[in-house]
Amino acid sequence: QLQLVQSGGGLAQPGGSLTLSCAASGSTLDDFTLGWFRQVPGKDREGVACMRASSDSTYYADSVKGRFTISRDSAKNTVYLQMHSLKPEDTANYSCVADRWAPFQVMCAKGANLGFDYWGRGTQVTVLS
Repeated sequence: QLQLVQSGGGLAQPGGSLTLSCAASGSTLDDFTLGWFRQVPGKDREGVACMRASSDSTYYADSVKGRFTISRDSAKNTVYLQMHSLKPEDTANYSCVADRWAPFQVMCAKGANLGFDYWGRGTQVTVLS
């Protein structure tokens, strides 16, 4: 059983940077599709960055392209979301996700209403306005 433990997040100034971490235990992430979702109360969740661990292929939502980077450290069995040039509209609760079968493009582009295998508990990111 995979467990995902998130860390990072918090407050940031506009234009600032934050890094979120999602450490996995119970299984290696090498065979998973990995992603970061965010959600604001009253809105659908949004897949912002997704990757297939075995190929390191990535997909980004247009809203974060060029500013956010998803990556993983196989030795630490951890996936990261580096967020730069933060904007107030990036304020949301961010969750990491892992799924054995979902294509990474589908996870992000179509994942608002899909179920995935494993979720982190979420961490709040607030960009001051």
